[in-house]
This record gives sequence, structure tokens and C-alpha cells, in this order.
Amino acid sequence: MAAVRSTVETAARIHIPALTLYAFSEENWKKRPTSEVGFLMGLLSRYLKAEVPTLNENNIRLEYIGRQHELPRDVQERMEWARAATARNTGMVLTLALNYSARTELVDAFKSMVHAAARNGGVEHVQISEQAISNHLYTRSLPDPDLVIRTSGEMRLSNFLLWQLAYAEIYVTTTLWPEFRGTHLLEAIAEYQKRERRYGGLMESANHSRG
Repeated sequence: MAAVRSTVETAARIHIPALTLYAFSEENWKKRPTSEVGFLMGLLSRYLKAEVPTLNENNIRLEYIGRQHELPRDVQERMEWARAATARNTGMVLTLALNYSARTELVDAFKSMVHAAARNGGVEHVQISEQAISNHLYTRSLPDPDLVIRTSGEMRLSNFLLWQLAYAEIYVTTTLWPEFRGTHLLEAIAEYQKRERRYGGLMESANHSRG
């Protein structure tokens, strides 16, 4: 939990508006031994109970993405308690991805769009656009990420926010997650600030050279 605490507190101090941590994937839920899943669920419950006072001290609001309804009932209750306890905070939004899969998120978004259309005149009226899809994602109230950090030297997105990361900058560190701290977050941000984001366009310097 030291990695989470240090990273979250550092992000809040430097006024990052939103931070999302991939805590527990849908694959974890389906493919890991029952004993390990039970341990992770217990760890989550203990984290939420212990960290709510610190979240409130740092004006951090807690949210979740993922299929929460599939988690154990007692874990869902602890999650809702923690969310409610931080709901009035106005600083950084900390989102925990729990039982999360980006592909499942897209499936749920499309189902939501169809259901919404059915309530409003029939599925033939469903409107398909980038904005419509974004409006039905778990993250519809959050901005798309500017930066994604991969620890442990991993060179993959691991089914995380595939739609939202379309134009995010990727930073890879060999530091293992349990050893990751706020200083590593600052290093990642410093590297990010050196980059020129193009969103699929040409570099600014190239545009000037052609003028």
C-alpha cells in the first residue's frame, strides 16, 4: 500500500486533477486462484478503511470503474462507504479500476447505448459517434488521460482504458510497482513535459519549416 499512498499523495500535492490506478483486472478475477483473489479483496477492504482519513485530509474524491456488481457483497459495501465518505471533496479524483477490462467497458458502453435507444423510440434510433460512445463509458465524467505509466518495464497496455488512451503519452519505467513512489511519478511527469503532443498531426516545428 506504500506505493499507492505515496503516488496518490504526491499527485494530489501537485494538483493533478485525475489519477486512475489499475488495481484489479477482470482477468485477475477469472484466472487467479481463489485464495489469491480472496487475499486481494481483503487487501482492498483494508486499504479503503485505512486510507479514507488521508483521502479526506488531501481533499481527494474516490471513484471506481469496472463491474463492481460482480465483487463480493461485503467488498461492495466497503467501496460504497469509502466513496460516500469522500464524496464532498473537491480536489483530485482518484479512480480505482476494479474487476476492470477495457474490452468489457466497450461492450457495456454499446449495451448501454442500445438500451437508451430502446427507451427512446427503438434501437433503429441509436446514434453512433465517438462522443456518444464516450458518454456511455465508465469514465464519462473523467477527462481522457494525458499520461499512462507502465511499471516493471512492461511494454503493453494490458487491456486498460483502450479507448481513452488513444492519444496518451506512454512512459515506461523498470521500477516495480511495489517500489514505485511519488518521486518516480515526478520523474515520469518531467519526461512527459519534454514531449510535443501531436494528436495525430505534424510537429509544430515541421509546420513552421514549411511556412
